[in-house]
Amino acid sequence: MTVFILVAGAFTGPHVWRDTAARLAADGAEVRKVALTALGGRPADPGEAVDLETHVADVLAVIDAVAAEAADPEIVLVGHDYGIHPVLGAADRRDGAIARIVYLDAGMPRDGVPALAAVPDQRLREEVLERAAGNGERGPGGELPPPARDAWSRWGSVAGLSGAALDGLTALAAPQPLGTLLQPLRLTGAVADVPVTGVLCTANGPGVEMLQILVDVGDPALRSLAEARVPFLELPTGHWPMLSCPAALAETLIEAASGGGHRLAAADASRTPAHLRPFLLDVPDRPRERTGNTDLYLPDGPGPHPAVVFVHGGPVPADARPTPRDWPTLTGYARLVSGQGVVGVTLDHRLHAVTDYDVAAADVADAVERVRADPRVDADRIVVWFFSGGGPIVADWLTDPPPWLRCVAANYPILAPLPSWGLGDTRFHPVRAVSRAGRLPVVLVRAERESAEIAATVEEFLTEAARCGANVEVIDVPEGRHGFETLDSTDGAREAVHRAVGAVLARLKA
Repeated sequence: MTVFILVAGAFTGPHVWRDTAARLAADGAEVRKVALTALGGRPADPGEAVDLETHVADVLAVIDAVAAEAADPEIVLVGHDYGIHPVLGAADRRDGAIARIVYLDAGMPRDGVPALAAVPDQRLREEVLERAAGNGERGPGGELPPPARDAWSRWGSVAGLSGAALDGLTALAAPQPLGTLLQPLRLTGAVADVPVTGVLCTANGPGVEMLQILVDVGDPALRSLAEARVPFLELPTGHWPMLSCPAALAETLIEAASGGGHRLAAADASRTPAHLRPFLLDVPDRPRERTGNTDLYLPDGPGPHPAVVFVHGGPVPADARPTPRDWPTLTGYARLVSGQGVVGVTLDHRLHAVTDYDVAAADVADAVERVRADPRVDADRIVVWFFSGGGPIVADWLTDPPPWLRCVAANYPILAPLPSWGLGDTRFHPVRAVSRAGRLPVVLVRAERESAEIAATVEEFLTEAARCGANVEVIDVPEGRHGFETLDSTDGAREAVHRAVGAVLARLKA
């Protein structure tokens, strides 16, 4: 018999699994909900410092009880959010007893790293450290109060939660012992032999298609998962699927237990990654001039010519080769506008992690100024065109735009920090900046098959743009995917490229 051992995340306890556990049991599985100390389990003893090892022991106790009750049970450990840390700690010590570990919208903990490192919100991490420091002579105890009803989004997307579910989550939440977040996870390496499955909640983080893109551009952690043939399953909901879609979660866990799921394609010399496939239009080559991190694709004639600066997305690992300015999408657009009398510019910027937006934005601003200083460029007619994860940088150009900026454009952009980034207070938030754009034209290319988490930021941007009367033109790509220029060689996609370029150049040349 399959036995699911369910371990909840921060501030929550066994109660969150009620409906999912009932569905699993109805399908013939046995279910154990781990009651972690001080989080729905036994209260902490006076003076007891509850830490990660305490919770590892709680999970071990349940594993051992199951093993004692049945011969060779097929134990599937499910760790949600913080719960993956005690799950891994326990599985490392009972690896021979565990059939599979399921990471339910959880990070990838490593030996020697505390759970605090996986908390997305930088300010939350700082608050935990400040609270721990304030504990001072009282030792390693202390606790973090649970979120208020309107603050759960700091811990993950609340998409899919009804008002009643959010009320219940808040009412039953318990303080999180600080030691559980601060004590490093200790692994011997034995757990590496236990099969694993990842369940992705796509309103809170990337889905399988986006993970494949990250594998292809060289993300080392995801490449290792692709090489290990780890299966992934998706749920189109936020960070608490046991509350937003318990029946679907139960079905997903049953599929996970059987080893089902989509496996990422590992790096392979015989397979061309999606972002390196040919541009969907057959565009003639153009003269290119390379200086530092910037390439200029020059039109015919002496100029000065208007210019379009194409800003790649990311994050992109620093050692990715070729670098983004040589990717077919960027070079395709640059050659396309160059053939129409406009300088096309591609560049490499240093967006290697979501914490790098400051330095990446500075790289882009510097490149634009160097382009404007070139005597072959008309410094008063410039467009900056962003892609994908470069989208948050749009905020800088919407805020008090200079008169020489004739338009900004964005293809399948991220237009607000994603929930998993923990950057809610950053300046790189185009939704908040669009009200300051005045009449600056914005051309927005929207992919119909965009991932849920990115599509939500686009809709939020368009709602705010409509409210403040911003000058936004939307060009839809029917059946288009994120990165459609090298994925979807369809008439609709080609027409969208021509329309987008035409809209941008019309504003540039006006």
